[in-house]
Amino acid sequence: MNHARCAVIALAVLVADQISKWLVLQGLDPYHPVEVTPFFNLALVWNRGVSFGMLSGLGDHGPWVLTALAASIGAFLLIWLYRETRPVSRVALWLVLAGAVGNTIDRLRFGAVVDFLDFHVGGLHWPAFNVADSAIVIGAGLILLDSLVLSQTRHKLGRGEG
Repeated sequence: MNHARCAVIALAVLVADQISKWLVLQGLDPYHPVEVTPFFNLALVWNRGVSFGMLSGLGDHGPWVLTALAASIGAFLLIWLYRETRPVSRVALWLVLAGAVGNTIDRLRFGAVVDFLDFHVGGLHWPAFNVADSAIVIGAGLILLDSLVLSQTRHKLGRGEG
């Protein structure tokens, strides 16, 4: 898949992320989650850190530190993306970038990331997440799949890396 198509997918993910967060901020009370199913709620959570709230204790400088970290990682991913020839990894990198940009927009606008997808079993809750987080996880999973499984298949078929 070429970069233009991948960029369209990434843009669609970024737009879906920002629209879903806007809708949550317009209609969800942070003190009253909405039960959608017995195992899934919509619950507004402000994540001041990164995954699972790690690094949330950085104080007032946290959003800027995390934005700088995201920009550095984004630059690395762009270099990788420029060099990447495998279609699955290309899509995956665009998804990770879209997710990173979506969460960075939140940090710059609000000082925290808007999370709202709350899955749980009984009283045990997975940390709330959002569309951007989902894109990052799917992208990382695709990179692993492409690196570990698909590259082995290509090698066995004599196609090398491309």
